[in-house]
Amino acid sequence: MPRPEDQHVRLLGPIGVVLHGTAVPVAGVRRKAVLAALALSPGQIISAERLIDIVWSDNVPATAGNTLQQHVSHLRGLFRTRDAIVAAAPGYKLDLAGDATDLRTAERLIARAERIEDPAARAAALRGALDLWHSPALADLQEIDWFGAEAGRIELLRTAAFTALVDARLAMGEHTALAGELQALAPHHPLDEVLHAQLILALYRCGRQADALGVLRQIRERLADDLGVDPGRRLRGLETAMLRQDPALEPHPPAVATAPAVHAPVAPAQLPPAMPHFVGRHGELERLDEALRSHGEPAPVTVAVSGPPGVGKTSLAVVFAHRIAPEFLDGQLYANLRGFSPDTAPAEPADILHGFLEALGIASQGIPETLEARVGMYRSALAGRRVLVLIDNAHDADQVRPLLPGAAGCVAVVTSRNKLTPLVVHEGATAVPVDVLARDTAHTLLAQRLGQKRVVHEPDAVDDIISRCAGLPLALGIVAARAETEPALSLATIAEQMLVETDALDALSGGDERTDVRAVISWSYTALSPQAARLFRSLALHPGTEISAAAAASLAAVPIAQARRQLAELSGANLLTTLHDGRYGFHDLIRAYALEQAHRRDTVTHRTGALHRLLDHYLQTAHAAAELLDAYRDDIPVADPLDGVTAAPLPTHDKALDWLIAEYRAILALVRLGGTEGFDRRAAQVVCTLTEFVERRGLWPEWKPALGTVLRAADRLGDRRAIAYSHRGLARACQWSGDYTDAEIHYRHALDHLTALGDVLGQARVRHSLGRLAELRDELDEALAHTSAGLDLFRQTGDKPGIAKALNGVGWYHCLLGDYREALRCCGEALAILQRLGDRRVEANTWDSLGYAYHRSGDLGQAVDCYQHALALFRDIGDPFHEADVSIHLGDAYAAAADPASARRSWRHAEAILDELRHAGVEEVRRRLGSRPDRGVQGASLRG
Repeated sequence: MPRPEDQHVRLLGPIGVVLHGTAVPVAGVRRKAVLAALALSPGQIISAERLIDIVWSDNVPATAGNTLQQHVSHLRGLFRTRDAIVAAAPGYKLDLAGDATDLRTAERLIARAERIEDPAARAAALRGALDLWHSPALADLQEIDWFGAEAGRIELLRTAAFTALVDARLAMGEHTALAGELQALAPHHPLDEVLHAQLILALYRCGRQADALGVLRQIRERLADDLGVDPGRRLRGLETAMLRQDPALEPHPPAVATAPAVHAPVAPAQLPPAMPHFVGRHGELERLDEALRSHGEPAPVTVAVSGPPGVGKTSLAVVFAHRIAPEFLDGQLYANLRGFSPDTAPAEPADILHGFLEALGIASQGIPETLEARVGMYRSALAGRRVLVLIDNAHDADQVRPLLPGAAGCVAVVTSRNKLTPLVVHEGATAVPVDVLARDTAHTLLAQRLGQKRVVHEPDAVDDIISRCAGLPLALGIVAARAETEPALSLATIAEQMLVETDALDALSGGDERTDVRAVISWSYTALSPQAARLFRSLALHPGTEISAAAAASLAAVPIAQARRQLAELSGANLLTTLHDGRYGFHDLIRAYALEQAHRRDTVTHRTGALHRLLDHYLQTAHAAAELLDAYRDDIPVADPLDGVTAAPLPTHDKALDWLIAEYRAILALVRLGGTEGFDRRAAQVVCTLTEFVERRGLWPEWKPALGTVLRAADRLGDRRAIAYSHRGLARACQWSGDYTDAEIHYRHALDHLTALGDVLGQARVRHSLGRLAELRDELDEALAHTSAGLDLFRQTGDKPGIAKALNGVGWYHCLLGDYREALRCCGEALAILQRLGDRRVEANTWDSLGYAYHRSGDLGQAVDCYQHALALFRDIGDPFHEADVSIHLGDAYAAAADPASARRSWRHAEAILDELRHAGVEEVRRRLGSRPDRGVQGASLRG
């Protein structure tokens, strides 16, 4: 029987039990989950109910209690003693001597390193900790939601340890080696001041003062251009010390202190534009300042700004956010939660978190599916950073809670029509109520907009206007805009017209009987030209929060130049807000009024036609964007657009990608509006057209419900082709989320429909996809069979891109099965076709396959040459993930060729890319970097 101190649980790699230094694997995902849940809190009792919730989530079987007991019994057998897992009411606890887990050992080593003054001993402790990571922590449990957040916390620990190790190595005088390593990392973290401070110090100590100052100048320019801020204290102090050649910068005296921090590749700057006509609110601003300054707790700060609609909550929050933004150099995040939008559902916190995580530099493919896991990753990403989060237009506290940062140093400013009392009670938020403007402040606002002379000239009319607007900044702004655009109109006439309109309309139903904003909006609306008024009504039908000029033109069925003139008229009347990049948005109250007018004045036929044109706009533009992203994609036939539709101009690949990023949520919302035959058909086409974009961005969790909507629409239509494409899309969504069983079911349905249609090309594509699915299941013989069948079908159709892609796939599977001669033949044939076609993406994949085949067959010179071709192509087309994958292969080839320096250089390049992408594959690269490169480390490709 092993002694207690000879056994522990491995969490920093595949879940397992280690006895006397030998890893004992644990079979079964649920059994691993039970062990890991206990091991993450060793010595603590975890209730059986909690264990069941963790392990089975929302899919708890009736036999869960008995199954849990069986798992515990099996695990005790692995430890060869019942004492390792103790039954203790109301559950179980892991009871092992010593550290109990490799994670506890890593935490102990990192904590010890913080107390060690000698840099060599500190570095040894940190290296010892980092060497415990064999692969991503808890990686074989990622399909269970609860472990995603835990994995994020553990990854944060590893990153902090790595940063601290760099500090220790600098203190040891390893600046020469670090200069090269950090130079490779720096381009992938362009705004990371800690990393650049370490690089600058390393360069300076190498005698490269000019290079060090050059790096400092580059990050200063980036900070100024991207964030509008100066470097922080650390960089400024380092610059001063270098210029005076401070002896403290030399290797042996204590180096410049740099606290461990998570490398942040991006410092987002998402705040809306500052408000140009903001007056008063001195008391509220003081209250907000006080909330920040008086908060002595080591916790994040939350302030809840509340008040009636139109009172200026957002303006106050935005002004305050801009005032304090310079204090938050790690970035500012912004989200509109649409809590009171008249025709669209409130934003889902999971969707907002996806955008936040992308803004913080996390690649879409690395973002988990569940809300709980995203919350964990979000708060881990903010730990140790100073980030301002502006959350606008929240409906209730439950919508806000997942978006609140969990780290001290971060601030959340929330606005809502509701008081958000639960946030004040439970989260300790500071309440900042906002009331209507006092009469003198309203007077100042009008004087600022219209000029003091004009206001003083008609004091009675000004008083009437202020009374009619009830002190609401929104209403005052609308009136001021009308008076500005018609300077010949007296203020008395304006006041009189407002009174007439008020008599004709009810008060706005906004929860506050003192307001009469509806009358003010209606008065401004009636002053519009007929064309602008019609566009105003149509814009309210758009389901998104923003709209482009081309989409507006399609809604109104007018040329884009005419739409821009009408949009300018609406913006000039303060009925529309001009946003970034030529886009426009509504205030919720104005949108509600516009929607009311659309239903009152326009027929159902008119509104339906407008929505169909809008969907056609998205369909035509998405089709063009998809072609720019990949000219050799699976082409989806699209319907001819209705008359009056304007597609957005997309001259380049980058413009296409920007458009898709900006619009895909609006497209999702529009698809959910389906219902009529024409709408169903167009909705199916636009969803299928965007498959390439969705796959690149890792958006399958959000896109999957849309695919389900499209499948139901296709069933209603009886359109077998649309049904087939929908099943194929759902199959890819399931495949990317790891649900291989459902993926195969959907692929088989797609294949049945395409076979019935006689669509040979469609069958070929599905066969190719089934090959990829089989590879993911490690069923290589089946993968080769499916892909070969797909190749035969592609050849029947004469589809050259498909033939080339399938040939590369067949060659790849031959390579994985050890038939390198056949692999080289197939991939070589594919390459010749691809070079004639100019399909650089698949050509790059094929060069990589050739390199892998040459490598495995022992021709290392040819392998290096092929890998370098692939690397250049992936870099040229802007595909960093596959650039990293090929860099790993290239490093492996160099290692096998006994060129360790080149191997480490390639692996470092891959590590830098994957680290920025937050991809789990970075741990596999670090395993290589921690080994002897001259031994020819081999490992699996990230492709699988």
